[in-house]
Amino acid sequence: MTRRLFWVGVGVGLTILAIRQGRVWYARVVPEPAAGAVDTAISVSRGLRGTLAEFRVGRDEKEAELMAALVGDRDVAALKATAPERRRRLAERWGRDDTSRRRYADWADQPTEDPEDDAAGYSF
Repeated sequence: MTRRLFWVGVGVGLTILAIRQGRVWYARVVPEPAAGAVDTAISVSRGLRGTLAEFRVGRDEKEAELMAALVGDRDVAALKATAPERRRRLAERWGRDDTSRRRYADWADQPTEDPEDDAAGYSF
């Protein structure tokens, strides 16, 4: 036990020494304007991380609120599991074969411009 504690202490001491020497080397090698730019970039990065974390928390809260308003106390996994059956019943009820692709054949072959617009004098 004492050996482990000794080596943990040696590791902590070497880490502190490396950090201090690294800061001295950094201050000696990197010019002051560049060091300021690096510090600014680090602070901006931290700010963006904080903003992103707040955004994620807000998004998750809003998602939970919307899901509660949409499905209430019902189990979402159960709804997903029964969705194909419910879609099939709706398709049978409304007489559609394919509910994923709705085709509007009643106007698909009609012209897209209204000839009455020209007679009324609309400029668009």
